[in-house]
Amino acid sequence: MPTEADTCRKFVVPKLQVAGWDNVPHSIAEQRTITDGRVVPVGKGFIRKPPKRVDYLLRYARDFPLAVVEAKALYKTAADAVQQARDYAEMLNLKFAYATNGHDIIEIDYFTGKETRVADYATPVELWERYQVGQGLAQPEIGEHVLTPFNHTVGKDERYYQQTAINRAVEEILKGNDRLLLTMATGTGKTFVAFQICWKLWSSRWNCTGEHRRPCILYLADRNILVLRTFSSVVSQNASLPVAFSANDAAAEAGTET
Repeated sequence: MPTEADTCRKFVVPKLQVAGWDNVPHSIAEQRTITDGRVVPVGKGFIRKPPKRVDYLLRYARDFPLAVVEAKALYKTAADAVQQARDYAEMLNLKFAYATNGHDIIEIDYFTGKETRVADYATPVELWERYQVGQGLAQPEIGEHVLTPFNHTVGKDERYYQQTAINRAVEEILKGNDRLLLTMATGTGKTFVAFQICWKLWSSRWNCTGEHRRPCILYLADRNILVLRTFSSVVSQNASLPVAFSANDAAAEAGTET
């Protein structure tokens, strides 16, 4: 009996490649783990639930996914994969999802709220254009700023919710919204997210005047050590990055809160 792996190998991947998702700078992230699995207390210890893993994550650029694809075995229907595709798309804050059994494909569009049976997957360019229109990013220069890569010299990759927070915050800034609030729990990487937002705006030469020059950004934290930890490794590998610290840096480096 054909398995889900057979569906992926024989039908899903070839169709995605024909659509152009395997052509640089676009990419197909296969069996992409989203979470490590929920930790559940058991007695004096704990167990970890299975991780959440999407079959395929379609990325327009390395740091900008557009859709998920959830596949089922041939003997099932494409509709059997719809709910799971929706769950992953909503968790990743994506506007497009695909459910398939190899032969049939259902496209889920969160902008229109419709589920449509399609013959093929949308191409990266088609999906990106639809995303820009739906998000109000129709101006070409805005799209270029949005797709500016993250800084990957900080030594760690972003988690899925961090990626979402960074990209959505940058989109809102580019649309002219000057009052934004990101609410994140302790230990979820607020400093990292704030730095990546600054990096995308700075390296894409965005500024509020509309001129093509790097902006000046005031980066504040309740402790200097948070700022130093964020920028020290980046500055050492990016000599052109102008960063000025406060007069309390020495105390911060010594581990003293100021």
